[in-house]
Amino acid sequence: MTLQLDRRLLLQAGAFGLAALSTPGVAQILTARGFTHGVASGEPAANSVLLWTRYVGSGDTKLRCELSADATFRKVAGGGEVVASPAHDNCAKLVVSGLAPGQWYFYRFIAPDGTKSEVGRTRTLPVGEVERFGIGLFSCSNMPFGWFNAYAHAAARDDLDLIVHVGDYFYEYEYGHYPDHPMAGRAIEPHNETVTLADYRLRFASYRLDPDLRRIHQRFPMIAQWDDHEFANDTWKGGAENHQSDKEGPWAIRRAAAEKAYREWMPVSDALYDSFQIGSLATLFRPETRVSERTQQLDFGSSMAGQNDIAKALAEFRDGPWMSADRTLMGARQEAWLYKGLADSARSGTRWQVLAQQVVMGSLKAPPQMADLVPAGADPKVRQALMAIAVASKAGLPFNMDSWDGYPAARERLLRAAREADCNLVVLSGDSHNAWGNELSVDGRAAGVEYAGHSVTSPGYEAYLPSVSPADLAAALRGANPGLAFADTSRRGYVSLDLTPERVNGQWHFMNTIAGRSTAGTTSTGLSVNWNERRFAKA
Repeated sequence: MTLQLDRRLLLQAGAFGLAALSTPGVAQILTARGFTHGVASGEPAANSVLLWTRYVGSGDTKLRCELSADATFRKVAGGGEVVASPAHDNCAKLVVSGLAPGQWYFYRFIAPDGTKSEVGRTRTLPVGEVERFGIGLFSCSNMPFGWFNAYAHAAARDDLDLIVHVGDYFYEYEYGHYPDHPMAGRAIEPHNETVTLADYRLRFASYRLDPDLRRIHQRFPMIAQWDDHEFANDTWKGGAENHQSDKEGPWAIRRAAAEKAYREWMPVSDALYDSFQIGSLATLFRPETRVSERTQQLDFGSSMAGQNDIAKALAEFRDGPWMSADRTLMGARQEAWLYKGLADSARSGTRWQVLAQQVVMGSLKAPPQMADLVPAGADPKVRQALMAIAVASKAGLPFNMDSWDGYPAARERLLRAAREADCNLVVLSGDSHNAWGNELSVDGRAAGVEYAGHSVTSPGYEAYLPSVSPADLAAALRGANPGLAFADTSRRGYVSLDLTPERVNGQWHFMNTIAGRSTAGTTSTGLSVNWNERRFAKA
């Protein structure tokens, strides 16, 4: 999701061509040889982990991988051989098995001429009783908006065991659109919108030159899932808001190109969805809610066009299309997989069921006074948009149809399945650019909590309501949403979670700036949930 009140369709997409080769940055990316983008690891299990690097040679190049319990590599504990091929943009991925559970390892790749990659650090998942486990949650990193200080802050920590990235790892837009005025020193390639396979590959290559993104990959394993911008804004199974077939070709071709580049450049397997067991402490589920089965998003604004009786039209929209039981984010097969997995996890005695997925699950409606928060001299388009959102809220409708709020029947199915299975559900999400702490319920019963993470750099409501006090906006939103325990709509950063058998403590970390490369002045706000309570603990 791109958080814009007045969205503009991009007019230029085009294919990768000579015009994109005009800057020194892209020349560096395309002419570099050897190990060009460091190392990364992902999708750990108790006895295995996936390792990644990129090596550019004269063609297919066989690399040797070594993994050791210490950084000196005096005793190699595992490894293997893998080919870095131009057919996969010279990216190489290898799953190393036969490892010890709950163990930190160091790894590196070695080229035929003896050249070595950077040394990475990763770890396997623990088994049995686990006293604690640390997770870092990230989303929405738009490079031209600012520096990736959130990555830098997390990469310097020693209390995290795993990074979870729930999407918008990069943005597909042309350079100079969102943001219209890119920050100095934060150029991206290609300059055109990413449409072709070459475009998506080059955008990954551009982002992965960022030192802080590179560093967090080097220090921790990552479980990652795409959101919409790895493809195009507001993606669904049949297209996207930011895809125009008449100018950019068939959606299926663009989708395939984006997915191929993602699987080449990210430390991920080819599984659309999966789960990961953290001993008896937690099962972490990673569903896919964006591309494969998502029903197209609704637009209540379009439904109101030309209607004389707005209240009646909103009620018909609410009770008809919005509540339709066949609207889904995951599809029937994946829903069945997740519900069974949740039940199996709880039945096995696993303490927490953690659902790491892309979009906000908690219900968020606009406060009735939304438009009144905007000063009289503000942009009339903003005031008009907020008035429409407030009217919809009076009819019981949320303001973001691209989140779980646009799929209420599917959300109810999921929460009911979790509650009936006696799960201790902790939902992790991103996408909205703002920080939310939501209490989730179904049939009047507490079903779990949600830590919805703010963005690494992408702007929140502060960019569209600059004259509104963030504190006033947060208070108004909390007043309109009984399940909303925490909101921050103006700062960038990430979330960390400390899981123990009796409690999950989540912290929203707020960067003091993204205008320069610095983590000084970082502040944090936290909420905890006790086991078997399924709601945030009172301070």
